[in-house]
Amino acid sequence: MIAVDTNVVVRLLTQDDELQFNKSVEVFREPAVFIPDTVILETEWVLRFAYKFKPADICKGLRYLLGLSNVYITNDRLMAQVINWHENGLDFADAFHLAQSQDCSGFYTFDDKFCKKAQGLSNCRMNKL
Repeated sequence: MIAVDTNVVVRLLTQDDELQFNKSVEVFREPAVFIPDTVILETEWVLRFAYKFKPADICKGLRYLLGLSNVYITNDRLMAQVINWHENGLDFADAFHLAQSQDCSGFYTFDDKFCKKAQGLSNCRMNKL
């Protein structure tokens, strides 16, 4: 199994550099490709900040990528939840934080917007400080 960095994923999804896109396609032809959680998180940020992708387009791209039969991630169900929550208005990183904290009795934040949007989404009780 090989692992990939954010720039390989971004090139595959954006196709903005023909040479690097073709190389990334070759990488994703490997029998097993691992994408770390941190790469997924950074990919969302790059697509949103640098490429001005909308949440729906980011989610579509991530679903395509993570749906490839040779792609492996740490937790499929967790990532599906993150993508779903992001599509429904939660910031991607916040959705990731909350999804990974669902087994905790509480999630504390100073972020009122996050708290309001996340109410009722997980077993974890949101607590604004």
